[in-house]
Amino acid sequence: MHGALTSRRHREIARIVAPAAETTAGNTSRTRIALSSPISIDEIKTGSFIGAGAQADGKGGNTAVEITVFPESARGLGEGFHKWDEGPNSTMTNGTVSQVVGTANRTVTVTYKGGQQQVTIPQGTPIVTFAVADAAALTPGAHVVVRGFKLPNGQVTAGFVSVGKNGSVPPG
Repeated sequence: MHGALTSRRHREIARIVAPAAETTAGNTSRTRIALSSPISIDEIKTGSFIGAGAQADGKGGNTAVEITVFPESARGLGEGFHKWDEGPNSTMTNGTVSQVVGTANRTVTVTYKGGQQQVTIPQGTPIVTFAVADAAALTPGAHVVVRGFKLPNGQVTAGFVSVGKNGSVPPG
């Protein structure tokens, strides 16, 4: 779920005003929080470890809808090519950039254990990096993306929260 935080209490991430409704998400000692910051496409270089959320282009490649440039401490996180939960043809490729071609509509080759994928990054694609944060980053008005699971009682528990830095809106 994504939206803007309206409040926060102990053991509760926040009330989140999302496009569909207002929702509350709980947190645990295992909930990971990251501060997401927008960066320039020029930050994507050969050797960068990225996550490319994309749509399959039907020609064997992928067109990015969002890119995360991981900090070095997160190299290897989720490495590989997977289906993604953002639509029927959505993919997620996490790996090392082995080639960068072009300036506008840049294409990168993302290499991972067992393969590689071509990803075209159209102008305007959200590109971010992140740093580890704590609950202090969860302030009213902050934009968040919460990934979690629903308990049998219907309550949502967050596993991961991305918080936009300085009013930015994290992709996802």
